[in-house]
Amino acid sequence: MKLLLFSLLIAGAALAEEGAVKTEKATFAAGCFWGVESAFRQVNGVIDTQVGYTGGKTGKPTYKEVCTDTTGHAEAIEITFDPDKVSYRTLVGLFFKMHDPTQVNRQGPDVGTQYRSAVFYHSPEQKVAAEATKAALEKSGKYKKPVATQILPAGPFYRAEEYHQRYFEKNGGPACHIF
Repeated sequence: MKLLLFSLLIAGAALAEEGAVKTEKATFAAGCFWGVESAFRQVNGVIDTQVGYTGGKTGKPTYKEVCTDTTGHAEAIEITFDPDKVSYRTLVGLFFKMHDPTQVNRQGPDVGTQYRSAVFYHSPEQKVAAEATKAALEKSGKYKKPVATQILPAGPFYRAEEYHQRYFEKNGGPACHIF
């Protein structure tokens, strides 16, 4: 009986593993996180998103603290995606299209280091893809100013307060990023 139960458990675990979707994370900062999240949620292969704060020097910052421009954190989005449906390189390309990567510490009317442009990579492959995409954009001559986007290793990501999550879905209103 024990052997039968053990065999069923092993078989069940193998079936669950076969049906499991392989996921990866991508983390981007492109100004106000509400619009960035809204735009990425429309992409086929994006499984989930959460907005929050990363790249700073304090643990578990609040929105109010991040807005003081003293924590070092950027408003960012953490994306969980299925790499079999959308590549990281595609997500990086969309990131660069949905904001002005030449602006330093601001996007539109939002000013401060929390609104900087940054890619926070989770693997050496993501770093290479982000650097190649940035280099190609700079070489293209699309912008008169240099691309200011930082490419940094991902560190702790602190989920923003619940009222920021899926903000436009809950509150309506136009998204501030379009691609």
